[in-house]
Amino acid sequence: MRKILLSAVCVAISASAFAQADITEKEIKDHIWTLASPQMKGRFPGTAENKKTVRYLVKQFKKSGIAAYHGSYIQEFTAKMRVKKGVQDTPYVKTQNVIGYIEGSDPVLKQEFIVIGAHYDHLGMGGASSKKPDTVGIHLGADDNASGTAALLEIAEKLAANKDTLKRSVMVIAFGAEEQGLLGSKYFTAHPLIPLSQIKLMINMDMVGRMNSEKHLYMGGAATFDGGVELLTKLGPEIGVHPFVNHYDVGGSDHVSFYKKDIPVLGFHTGGHPQYHTPEDDRRLINVPGEKLVCDYIYKALTTVANRPGPIIFVPEKK
Repeated sequence: MRKILLSAVCVAISASAFAQADITEKEIKDHIWTLASPQMKGRFPGTAENKKTVRYLVKQFKKSGIAAYHGSYIQEFTAKMRVKKGVQDTPYVKTQNVIGYIEGSDPVLKQEFIVIGAHYDHLGMGGASSKKPDTVGIHLGADDNASGTAALLEIAEKLAANKDTLKRSVMVIAFGAEEQGLLGSKYFTAHPLIPLSQIKLMINMDMVGRMNSEKHLYMGGAATFDGGVELLTKLGPEIGVHPFVNHYDVGGSDHVSFYKKDIPVLGFHTGGHPQYHTPEDDRRLINVPGEKLVCDYIYKALTTVANRPGPIIFVPEKK
């Protein structure tokens, strides 16, 4: 009886650990409800709420077993803030990228990196980038980009739990000040923690929380590395989504900073909507089951590329 009870306890512990490491709708929702809460006041760079967001991200990285690279999760930089037309005084603020590291298991390939990222900042009370520039109110930024940040946390948690199966290493980056002109990713690519030549693919998630009833998932950059279009097309039926696989249309989010350095990129989103850059981008509008499908798709794509035995080759667009 004692052996039976001990076995049952071990099974229960194992199941619990697996559940915590898997991508779940509950955890996606919990992250978005925290990041896009009114108390976070739109996660504007340089504010107390931005710092609170950074602390939350570091806590989640540590909880998931994602290591700091060279001892720190924080890469601080100075951001030049956008202002409304006609305003002469341009403020500068200190903000941060939050960076974690999951080491690959292959003695050779672990020197190569897949970067997965999402920006965590938003517009605060509105301002120059708001679609309602004369409205002073909390721009919650649920889809833009609490959704991408939640996806980053969930995918990274599962990667860390399964790191022994990863051949290449993964760098996890939550970028600051994207809404001010991709400033976090520009700073990282200008001051990389590793040589840019070791980054073989950058995956970015920006607005992945509003999947429609047809389960459309849009991506740009699939042809920037060899075999990308075929892989991403094939994964659609397997995961249960309908991917729109754009060869080069890389869009306008943080992956662009990497593409400009001749690094293959994938930029994911679930489409635009009327609430974009308004106070109405509310967490109650998030399609949580849809976002889980996005996470499952990206996790599968990332691990497939990370474990590819051959090289990952950048393919520039022919013009």
